[in-house]
Order: sequence, then C-alpha cells, then structure tokens
Amino acid sequence: MSETWLDEIKWNADGLVPAIAQDAASGRVLMLAWMNRESLALTVQEGRAIYWSRSRGKLWRKGEESGNVQRLRDLRLDCDNDVVLLSVEQVGGIACHTGRESCFYKQYRDGGWTAVEAVLKDPAALYGKQP
Repeated sequence: MSETWLDEIKWNADGLVPAIAQDAASGRVLMLAWMNRESLALTVQEGRAIYWSRSRGKLWRKGEESGNVQRLRDLRLDCDNDVVLLSVEQVGGIACHTGRESCFYKQYRDGGWTAVEAVLKDPAALYGKQP
C-alpha cells in the first residue's frame, strides 16, 4: 500500500501529530496521544491504535500492558491536516491509565480541578503496579 496519504499530514518539528481517540459508539473523547509516521501507518495496517510514547521514546500499542486495546473503526484528518481523529472501539471500556473510561475526568469547578468520574478498575490491577 502506498503511503502518500501520510505526506498530506502536517507533522510537527518532532515528526509528530496529535491524535484524539473517540469512542465510536458514544462519541465520547477518550484521550489525546501522539503519533509519528510509523505509528499511524501501523495503526491502519493492524486496525488498532498504536501511538508514539514521548516519555518512553518508542511505539506504544494501546492496551499492550492493560489489555484495553483500541480497535480502529474510522480515521479522520482535520481541515488543517495537523490533527488526526481515531474513532475506536475501546476494549474493556477503560482508556485512561488511571483506570477511568476517559482521560478527561477532571472538571473545572470553583477555581480548581475536580475528579468527576469514578475509577472503574484499580491501576495496580491493570498494570500490576502503580503507574
């Protein structure tokens, strides 16, 4: 398969593009991560979300430790060609390393951030240790 479609993306100076993962069924935003050219190509090839971990400096197959894989259902590019949107089936219903459905579980209230969603599964149980 030709990879010229990857050339249309405006990669940042580090060769990355922000990737928003959205639940295909509910439309809920689950998380934001980063992808490089290789991770995006592999995501399409394998049909599952594969990101670039900036902290680890390597490819990160979502769910490789927790089992909470994101199966790709649709892939979109925004109007400026600098953000990708992955519509995914979130296996296990947990996208966040904190054990919540979404990484966006903090809400601004009264001058500060408040966690407004429950932990669905203890991170220690997901990863075998505290993340």
